[in-house]
Amino acid sequence: MQFIRRQILSALALGLLASSGAWAQNFPSIKPIRIVVPYAPGGPVDVTARIMAERMEAHLGQRVLVENKAGGNATIGTEFVARAAPDGYTLLMAAPAHTANPSLIKSITFDTAKDFAPIAMVMDQPMLIAVHASVPANNVKELVALVKANPSKFNYGTSGAGGPQHLMGELFKAATGTQIMHVPYKGAAPAAAALLAGDTQVAFSTPTNILPHVKSGKLRALASSTARRSPFSPELPTLAESGVAGFEYSSWTGLLAPAATPRDVVQKINDAVMKALAEKETRDKMFQNGIQPVGSSPEEFARFIALDLARSAKIIRESGIQPE
Repeated sequence: MQFIRRQILSALALGLLASSGAWAQNFPSIKPIRIVVPYAPGGPVDVTARIMAERMEAHLGQRVLVENKAGGNATIGTEFVARAAPDGYTLLMAAPAHTANPSLIKSITFDTAKDFAPIAMVMDQPMLIAVHASVPANNVKELVALVKANPSKFNYGTSGAGGPQHLMGELFKAATGTQIMHVPYKGAAPAAAALLAGDTQVAFSTPTNILPHVKSGKLRALASSTARRSPFSPELPTLAESGVAGFEYSSWTGLLAPAATPRDVVQKINDAVMKALAEKETRDKMFQNGIQPVGSSPEEFARFIALDLARSAKIIRESGIQPE
């Protein structure tokens, strides 16, 4: 009897493997693919998703739609994908909050490390440090000296706790021994308005948020956050060149699927991503929006996420940011 049961279980397992292989082979023939963006429309993650959706559609031969599910510091859309069927038809365009949230939110309902299958890193964005035009600092050394001489005078605004603006700000404070107060706003628009009005004096943000206001004379850019100079502002020194040794930070975006998505399906989507990122049309659109295309294998992206989880946890812990 036990022998017969084992034979039945083995046959069932082989049947499941065969059907799974056929399912993966036919992907994506059933329905459109959804890329869930856990943010409101218009930001860099949303823009990246829409550029990629258009070109991935051409390579996959199936419609690729973008769906915004904002809220909860990106946890609402993220949880939606974590609980979706692992069939490749529901994907997540994740950003730095993805790896910061486990250290920021006590009641998080999914496991960032275990509930997702990494597909590919899509883009990388340098961050810039800038000041309001009224701040008498023309470079990072002058800003650091000014803040140290006036420790309670300066603050910086962000679109919310745990995002790349916040983490870079805290990393900068730790690296320079300065005290700059963090002021979280309910989104990027009010944070930008406060900066332009002079209510906040310092900004850690992306080139698309900073450079137009530098050109208008309302802001002064001081340095970029990456190891090499930003292609969007090559005239700006890096923070390392400005005397903040070893400083390197950037904002990223990458594509994830629910954890149990078949490996063949993950690879098909990765192939479409890599083909799209290799196209001049895609790269030109990204550069026009201040986005730097990257690309990676699923394994490389998985290693990056593991490292970023640890780095984000360290920044949050050492900065004294309390989980909510």
